Amino acid sequence: MTVIDRAPIGRAPGPGPAVVAFGGGHGLAASLRALRRITHRLTAVVTVGDDGGSSGRLRAELDALPMGDLRMALAALAGPDTWSSAWAELFQHRFGGDGPLAGHAVGNLVLTALAERHGSPVGALDLAGRLLGAAGRVLPLSDDGIDIVARVAGLDPGDPHATVEVRGQAAVATTAGRVVSVYLRPAKPAACPPVLTAIDSAEWIVFGPGSLYTSVLPHLLVPEVTGRLLGSPARRVMVLNLVPQPGETEGYLPEEHLRVIGTHVPELALDVVIADPDAVPDPAALAHASAELGARLHLAPVAHPGEPRHDPRRLAAAFEAVFGLTPDSRPGREEHAGRTEIFRPGPGPSAGAAPGGAWPGAGRPVGNDELVSDEAASAGGTRGGPATAGRSCEGEE
Repeated sequence: MTVIDRAPIGRAPGPGPAVVAFGGGHGLAASLRALRRITHRLTAVVTVGDDGGSSGRLRAELDALPMGDLRMALAALAGPDTWSSAWAELFQHRFGGDGPLAGHAVGNLVLTALAERHGSPVGALDLAGRLLGAAGRVLPLSDDGIDIVARVAGLDPGDPHATVEVRGQAAVATTAGRVVSVYLRPAKPAACPPVLTAIDSAEWIVFGPGSLYTSVLPHLLVPEVTGRLLGSPARRVMVLNLVPQPGETEGYLPEEHLRVIGTHVPELALDVVIADPDAVPDPAALAHASAELGARLHLAPVAHPGEPRHDPRRLAAAFEAVFGLTPDSRPGREEHAGRTEIFRPGPGPSAGAAPGGAWPGAGRPVGNDELVSDEAASAGGTRGGPATAGRSCEGEE
């Protein structure tokens, strides 16, 4: 029996701030499991470049939008009641065997069918969200699939500095070379209109954790989205990964992730960078890289003890600490850039504390922290049973 963490533990009274979270896969699911604890006004925006596993097969066979990451976001937001839990677990179920359905997640098939019947992926996701009692809205970055393309060095033994084009999310995420840059095909995909509306209403924008080149950056490479973000007064938060991702960011230090963002989207400024102190070898270097993007560094224990995955309670406490200063009371970017905050839990209860005043990370987190993406299922041979029947570090899958 899969236990799914959906309880809004520690949420302050009231609807909470309007938050838009961008990402994909396990990283976005981690943010959503945390954010749902502190706000009712939550929109998830999911990248649609997946071309591996069940999503890739449906995309190739039916020219359908890849639904795997969208399904995972819905499951992360599903309601705590028996009805919602049952549907969430069914959506996460993956068929076994060796036939045509082997490896497909039920939710991918249902969402694809709903999108065909409605003629709209947004309509399909909204209906599925009601079915699962989702604590927020899940939207695709674009109504049409995109392709992620990377320039990768180190794949030519004769010329290690030469770059070659690697196309497709699955190929980019697992490349043996070093990613130099990424771009999209088409170069200017149309943004999903409700995404732009959500940005206009947002008080906070959250990026990450997640695969840097295939889950985070694609959002910032859609001109309509970037333009709307730059014109929004919403504050922007980046949550860093706990470990580098093999292949895609292998060997990267935390500050290198920020420099990649700055290189690809130099006009984008951030307000806060959240990182776990145990995942930061050089806090001063990370604080400097944060300042280059206009942000302050917020160090807080957000990992599940002993494991490279985010604990929803701890991450919620970090978000709460950051969101606790309203935009009106916060200093301007030029005043707080480069500042480092070290957040340590106090001995008593807090807004993000677990019942009884325990630190939110105390004990094993009750949660859907073991979601398996379509890529992971395809590579690892996950067949039969719930799609949560394995473990993957969010954002580093």
